[in-house]
Amino acid sequence: MIVHQETLQCSTTGHGDVQDLTQAVAAVVARSGVARGLVHVHVVGSTAAVGTIELEPGLQRDLPELMDRLVPPHETYYHELTWHDGNAHAHLQATLLGASATVPVRDGQPVLGTWQQLVLVECDVRPRQRELVVTVQGVPSQS
Repeated sequence: MIVHQETLQCSTTGHGDVQDLTQAVAAVVARSGVARGLVHVHVVGSTAAVGTIELEPGLQRDLPELMDRLVPPHETYYHELTWHDGNAHAHLQATLLGASATVPVRDGQPVLGTWQQLVLVECDVRPRQRELVVTVQGVPSQS
C-alpha cells in the first residue's frame, strides 16, 4: 500500500472564481506510483470548496450565481454582525459545497467522466492564495 501526499498552491481572483485542478491532481497521482486506489483533494480554509463539474464557460458562471441565490452575499448573517468582514456568505457557500473531493484511481489516473473536472471554487470576497492537500492512497502497478 502506498500513501503519497503533496501540497498544491493556487491563486484565485476572488468570489466566484472556479479553477480546473484536474491536470495538477493527475500529475500528483502519476508521481505517486499508485495504479489503483483513491485520490483525495482538500482545500485548506473555510471559504473555498473543492468538487467536480463540467468546467465550461456557462457552468463557470452558473455555479457561483446559483450559490449567490442560495446564500446571498448581502444578507445579514450573525458572522457578519460579529466580524464585519463581508464574507459570511463565503463561509456558508463553502460549507454547502464541501472542502474536499475523493475520486477513484484506476490505471494510474483519476477516474473522471469525459466532461467532469476537479475544481476549486473560491467563495471569499477577495483574491486568495489557496493551499490544496492532495493525498493518493492505493496499490502500485505490478511489475
